[in-house]
Amino acid sequence: MLLDNPMVSPARKVNIVKKRTKPFVRVQSDNFKRVSASWRRPRGIDSRTRRRFKGTRPQPKIGFGSNKKTRFLLPDGFRKYTIHNLGDLESLVMLNRTYAAEIARNIGAKKRIELIERAKQLSVKVINADARIRAVEN
Repeated sequence: MLLDNPMVSPARKVNIVKKRTKPFVRVQSDNFKRVSASWRRPRGIDSRTRRRFKGTRPQPKIGFGSNKKTRFLLPDGFRKYTIHNLGDLESLVMLNRTYAAEIARNIGAKKRIELIERAKQLSVKVINADARIRAVEN
């Protein structure tokens, strides 16, 4: 199998702290099957939740946002960058300790192999290096 270069490590490893990991639940989604749990803002004129009464469920606010330094960071310390061709990959040469390449979903197997081999030469980490690649048959 073609694997990404194990020597590539992030420039600095920062602890990622999430202020809230539980999802925000839509009002009355527990009462009705037809109301899905995915968050929708309550808009009713008399809505207790919209008016933020005591004892109602929490709503998303700007205070729940992530730290600017760790926003969009993957757990391994890299940021994700989608590549479609060799040109996109070449742009990561100087930033190979900050960004990890992710090969776009509409790239075929033949082009994927080319991109992964070039990434290995440039020591760029590829997140989905194993996707759509089979072992070479004898």
